[in-house]
Amino acid sequence: MITARAAATFEPVGRSVAAARAFVRDTLQGWGLSDVVDDAVVLTSELVTNAVVHAGTSAEVRCLRDTGGVRVEVVDRYPEREVPLRDETHAPPGPDREGGRGLLLCAALAARWGVDYTAGDKRVWFRLDLPERPVGTRAAGPALPDEALPVADRRVRVAVVQVDSAGRVAAWNDDAAALTGRPPERVTGRPLTDFVAWPHTPGTGTGIAEALLLSRWEGTYGLRGADGRTLPVYASHLRIRDAEGEPSTVCLLVRDHERAVLQSPLRPSTDSGQGPKTGAAESRERTADAFETFIGSPAPEDLDGLLQRTVERARDMLDGDAAFLLLATDDETELEVRASTGLPAARQRFARVPVEAGSGRYGSARLPSVHDDVTAVPGAAPLLDDTGMRAVVTVPLKVEGRLTGSLGVAAETPGRYSNEEALRLQFAADRIALAVESARLTELERLRRGSLSFLVEASDLLAGTLDRDQTLALMAQMTVPTLATWCAVYTIAEPNAEPELSYVLHEDEDRIDDLKALLTKVSPPEPVLAPGARGWSAPADAAHSSAMRTSMRSLLLGDDTVAAPGATLATAFAVGGETVVLPLVARNRVIGMLTLGKPTDERFRQEILELAEDLSRRAALALDNARLYSERTAISQSLQRSLLPPELPEVPGVEVEVIYRAAGEGNEVGGDFYDLFPIREGAYGFAIGDVCGTGPEAAAVTGLARHALRLLAREGFTGPAVLERLNAAILDEGARSRFLTLLYGELWPQAGGGALLKVVCAGHPLPLRLRQDGSVEPAAEPQPLLGVMEDLELHEQTFTLDPGDVLLCVTDGVTERREGTRMLGDDGLAECLTTCTGLNAGAVAARVMRAVERFAADAPSDDMAILAMRVPE
Repeated sequence: MITARAAATFEPVGRSVAAARAFVRDTLQGWGLSDVVDDAVVLTSELVTNAVVHAGTSAEVRCLRDTGGVRVEVVDRYPEREVPLRDETHAPPGPDREGGRGLLLCAALAARWGVDYTAGDKRVWFRLDLPERPVGTRAAGPALPDEALPVADRRVRVAVVQVDSAGRVAAWNDDAAALTGRPPERVTGRPLTDFVAWPHTPGTGTGIAEALLLSRWEGTYGLRGADGRTLPVYASHLRIRDAEGEPSTVCLLVRDHERAVLQSPLRPSTDSGQGPKTGAAESRERTADAFETFIGSPAPEDLDGLLQRTVERARDMLDGDAAFLLLATDDETELEVRASTGLPAARQRFARVPVEAGSGRYGSARLPSVHDDVTAVPGAAPLLDDTGMRAVVTVPLKVEGRLTGSLGVAAETPGRYSNEEALRLQFAADRIALAVESARLTELERLRRGSLSFLVEASDLLAGTLDRDQTLALMAQMTVPTLATWCAVYTIAEPNAEPELSYVLHEDEDRIDDLKALLTKVSPPEPVLAPGARGWSAPADAAHSSAMRTSMRSLLLGDDTVAAPGATLATAFAVGGETVVLPLVARNRVIGMLTLGKPTDERFRQEILELAEDLSRRAALALDNARLYSERTAISQSLQRSLLPPELPEVPGVEVEVIYRAAGEGNEVGGDFYDLFPIREGAYGFAIGDVCGTGPEAAAVTGLARHALRLLAREGFTGPAVLERLNAAILDEGARSRFLTLLYGELWPQAGGGALLKVVCAGHPLPLRLRQDGSVEPAAEPQPLLGVMEDLELHEQTFTLDPGDVLLCVTDGVTERREGTRMLGDDGLAECLTTCTGLNAGAVAARVMRAVERFAADAPSDDMAILAMRVPE
């Protein structure tokens, strides 16, 4: 039976994948299903990616909750896209293959999954079952003296109120009438909210109406009596449905001081009282009893709590001064400190020691060992160095013959323990080994699934930017504080260049500047191509040395001339723990290092280091992609600048203004260009053009056109002859050629004012002439564009710009500016130009550009160039 549902639709864009993950995470956490959130997020990410990225359709995500688990459905509108079927003659697809990976994950993580087709859509679904919980049993408390029993009135009244699906009272028993003074006929059919005084807690939005919709609820509120007084009651609500499926809520209410009548016990009893046990059940019960005898009942549910309880009980059992427990790594080569008592826990936690530290039984953690005095054998128990402990007994934790950990107890008195204590401790270790390993595997599975969800989120964030600085910031922000206390990113610009400190982050913002100053003084770590984390002690050593020098100077001088050592001590503490360096390797080259650190006495867990290594591989590729993108953008911008004149010459008697706006992100070379250059004494050439397309091919034609115009004009050719020869040169480029629209003209300023112009318009938007009276007219006739026809015959128009006249030349990015179905066009440009009477050339160009930008809300999709020339009055 479905108890809750939620749905959302996502558009076929890349950011929808992250939005779908957030929707599923928020929905399941809101339902209290935190145990399955990570798996659901990972599977949803893959299935929505298939829909919006690969299928290219919108995706609807539905979450359906029932009593045993949750079902998530991803519906797309591409039913023709079939589910990949496994061909038995071929090997199954690997996890790195893009196609079918979501279904492989479904098969691995989901309890059930499937695909449903209809005529209009395809639905891929998966189901995650909730983990089994201990079933609550009836509780029996011990016999208590009368004075210890809960206090109640002589007659306990239990009001029974049934509320229908609309929130109206459907039933009201006699005790409810007695408690409130309201008979059933005055209450039935009215909303329960009329008689309830609900407590309003700041920051919460739950009310009586929401509580009535929950499957079960217990708590306190008030009932308004007929006399106007509010009676505090303790209530227990249960949501039910009748034979027809109509839901309602049954409310049991007693006076608040009699809440013991209804209040559920906080902890169910472990004694089920279910009668005789089978042999297997008795064996399990004896095992549980042996475990609980040592650990105590109830046992902690989490691994850290279980380990801490274990070392405390081991210490008490052998009357020791300290105890510790280490867990083996997956390869059984090292042991990691996970719990201790009587020792500096923060300093020892997650420290690692080898399983085989020497020859003989005393050098191996696989066998019990007793040391009368560890100070007599240097290195016998490095965990106890400088702790004051002398005697120690250690025993292995084994499951099915495999080493899973080590348990030890230590004392300050030498010779404290013998083989008898080792046997007692081994017996206790055997009792708890299976429970510890089970809890460890449960935690490891939870961490790995959480890590998978973390890496999915990280990959999505890193893929969302091509900006180098933003990528560096994301790398640091994803590691701090999730993986480490502080982080530093070093980058290597060239293969043989020195690493450069590029980004520093600390979870305490006040420490960032001091940390950056410290790392600047320390030689960077050596770039190593080998994968994996390696230790780096230079920051801690430098910080401790600096703190020691500052403290000594402060003590020796004893005045205010020396800065207080507090800041240096704080920095030394911040970097005093374990520091590791992970190489950032992309395309078989070390492009940097990711440095992670912990404060004094803290170390990294092995699982965290493995997760950081996975993150570093993804981050390295993202950083290298950002570098390549930045280099390409810089090259494109440099090439674009080379295709435009460095500066415009001064034309006597004529005002000239140019505005150029490139569209896009700057990584493509545009095809628009302009030029203004002297031809000979008293004559100037000007041009504005647009090459078809973008990129290197368009840049080649742009460079050819601009330089050919200058060369041919200075050789004395007329405007038509210049363009005809340029047309032939473009056609000679063959397959690399691009057609070109071009407006070319020659300008002769006149001594008495005004300017003589000769222009040729080859397929380009016509130049517009603004007269002093506000009239606007084309200043040339349209002619064929260049780069299409071989035999091209062009002619030029001659006219004079009078004082106060303006000539406006633009590229098609201006006239073809669009907003929906509307286009600015030549008429819109002419209308804008009529408002520019009396303005100088710079103001005319600026007003036209402003009008073009405001014509549409979206950013321009094409390059725009504006050339305005005006003869002053």
